Amino acid sequence: MHFRFITSTPLNVLQGSGTFAGISTLVKFLRISGHSVNLITPKVHFPVYTAERIVFNELLRLERWDEHAITVGFDMDGYGIAKPGRGLHIASIKGVIADEMRFESGLTRATMRLQAHYEKLHVRAALVLATSAYSARRIQELYGVRAAPRIVPELIDLAAWKELSLANPATPDPRKFVVLSVCRFYPRKRLGILLGAADHLRDKIPGLEVRIVGGGPEASRLRSVWRQRRLQGVVTWLGDISQQELAREYNRCHIFCLPSVQEAFGIVFLEAMAHAKPIVAARAAATPEVAKHAILVEPDNEEALADGIERLYSTPELRTALGEQGSQLVKRFDGPVVAELFLREVNAGLGLQISPPTIPSATVH
Repeated sequence: MHFRFITSTPLNVLQGSGTFAGISTLVKFLRISGHSVNLITPKVHFPVYTAERIVFNELLRLERWDEHAITVGFDMDGYGIAKPGRGLHIASIKGVIADEMRFESGLTRATMRLQAHYEKLHVRAALVLATSAYSARRIQELYGVRAAPRIVPELIDLAAWKELSLANPATPDPRKFVVLSVCRFYPRKRLGILLGAADHLRDKIPGLEVRIVGGGPEASRLRSVWRQRRLQGVVTWLGDISQQELAREYNRCHIFCLPSVQEAFGIVFLEAMAHAKPIVAARAAATPEVAKHAILVEPDNEEALADGIERLYSTPELRTALGEQGSQLVKRFDGPVVAELFLREVNAGLGLQISPPTIPSATVH
């Protein structure tokens, strides 16, 4: 089968974040399974991302489409061709823009509102996919979709992560207790809550070190909070780092923590699970679906987050048990497994008969 993947998401980890990771991994395993995938991306770029997305999508209306191929548009991309006469079209919604924008303000919220309008048009497609039950519900609630979207979760290349981990070894320092967080710095990620928890714990956990990977719009505000709370000796900002460096950070940390209150899925949880790291997170959005084994705490609560972290610090055997649980749970999200699920859902949703060859899944120890 030939697929056309339409996306204006930047094709790199730093700008494209989890959306890029999910799309690129799915492309890889569909190609391995014998299907062809053509990526359709913007040829013209603008300083304003929203303008670039709209122009890209409007130009798609002018193109001729092979009705024998299956087009998959991600998020709002493909709204202009998600209608009869344009061949088989799937709307794969990664982030639910209308849900994400609740946590933004000003110009960012205004541009996201516009993108959400186009995403609402996109879910008129013959088949709508969501990455979690949470996202499926939000698509129905916010966009007025009657039929429940089919769920195809995000995926991770476990074999590649295992290889990366082995090639970049590091071990937790017994003199420290290292908490790792990885995300783009958006308000919904609630890194300020993590900073508050670090403040509460600095005198309770000897050698506490919170290491934060990433960057984004909230960087300046978060550093201001960091200075105000005098966390210079506790919290380390690592910025955007390479995949090799990220593997080392996962290897050397004791636990992973992300108190986000809006995750349509949360690929970073899969990365932590692949490294057998226990997780502390907020009981919100899709997180309980993805990290079922995690220590889940009340959202937006510094004390609750601090208690969850301290519980893992004081109970090494619990850290080991949860890490092992995660390393088993993550296998259901392995690239070959999810790629086959994607094809089964396409079959069922569009009434097709695509029979992919089985791809061996990675075994992670």
